[in-house]
Amino acid sequence: MQGFRKSGELSLEETAGVAVEQSAVEKRTSGAFASSGDDTLAVIAVTLAGVAAFFNLYATQPLLPLFEQIFHATKAEVGRTVSAATLGVAISAPFCGALAERVGRRKVIVLSIFLIAVPTILAATASNLHQLVFWRFLQGLVMPGIFGVTIAYIGEEWPRHRMPLVTSIYVTGTVLGGFLGRIFTGVAATHRLVPFLAPSWHDGFLIIGVLDVIFGILLWRWLPPDSPLPASAGRETNFTRHLRNPQLLATYAVGFNVLFTLVGTFTYITFYLAAPPFGLSPAQLSLLFMVYLVGLVVTPFGGVWIQRVGSRAALVFSVMAGVIGILLTLIPHMVIILLGLVMFSSGVFVCQAASTSNIQREAHSGGRASASGLYVMFYYIGGSVAGVLPGIIWRYGQWKACVALIVAVQLITMTIAGSIWRGKQRA
Repeated sequence: MQGFRKSGELSLEETAGVAVEQSAVEKRTSGAFASSGDDTLAVIAVTLAGVAAFFNLYATQPLLPLFEQIFHATKAEVGRTVSAATLGVAISAPFCGALAERVGRRKVIVLSIFLIAVPTILAATASNLHQLVFWRFLQGLVMPGIFGVTIAYIGEEWPRHRMPLVTSIYVTGTVLGGFLGRIFTGVAATHRLVPFLAPSWHDGFLIIGVLDVIFGILLWRWLPPDSPLPASAGRETNFTRHLRNPQLLATYAVGFNVLFTLVGTFTYITFYLAAPPFGLSPAQLSLLFMVYLVGLVVTPFGGVWIQRVGSRAALVFSVMAGVIGILLTLIPHMVIILLGLVMFSSGVFVCQAASTSNIQREAHSGGRASASGLYVMFYYIGGSVAGVLPGIIWRYGQWKACVALIVAVQLITMTIAGSIWRGKQRA
């Protein structure tokens, strides 16, 4: 089994100028899965990879007000349970991408899912904030091997016209995983999951760790082998080539801003809603992330929309929806706040689908894993900064100050994509 592309589907632009790469791509695309069932199973597999990764990433968000109490820590200090994971992702992402280009994308994806179960289960043993932050950092180091490499896997294994749709389905999986991870930890902290054990946030990490192992087994069985990669003079050449590409640099900047706004919003709105007049509990705060479920519907349609109008137009309109949504959270009415979060999060998910699609379009074949690795690095540097910077801004105006910061970043995002990204290429 060699991939999903049929002969002749690869564009000339994708392979022009690199003779060795062109030859390798021709060999890779000469075969395809004989039935749509093989393609369907592969789509399910990459979606499960997204679910598995994002079980872990933001699992502590609904617990932050609780951690503030039990660890006697500040908002910025407990926010490190989020930023430590995203920092780990940012550090290891380029290396995971380069490793995938050397040993194969499937191997890295499956191994990473099994490995992440180790620090996840150990996080359940943490007795203080420092231990928890350490295990969260180790979780972050492993995560790019799942979602960063999966993005590249999609770019290499599906034809260009199918990439936006498959990518949007994958992003839907990440949305579902992020939602479930928060639910598991938030509910475990306040509800008795085992009859003879008291409620504990530790149980949520145990559940996620066990699910990581189960998903690793499913990916090992279902994820098809990846196609051979084109020969390269060296992976350093790929990184240099990516960093000299203004389209990719602009996409990296957009990625930084996209995750900054998402993490900044859903990390610090928990403090806003845990305080009077709302007074939400950890379990209630975890249910707040049900707004993500709207993304399960919006994101696949977003993928179709991106195919029709292009990544640039889709991102600009999605950011505008996000700005309106975050401003609605300033109205102190729970229904309106939820509506605002639905608009904001849906806009962010479409932005993420547009960005990852743009990476696959602009990166050269054979270098998409390293290009995705760099994207993931910048993306999660943005998430790491968002775990701390809004906590500093909070001192000067609490949630209103955070909203002002997030809107400013969103407008910068729209400006970068609108002025630098290419428009939709006409046939």
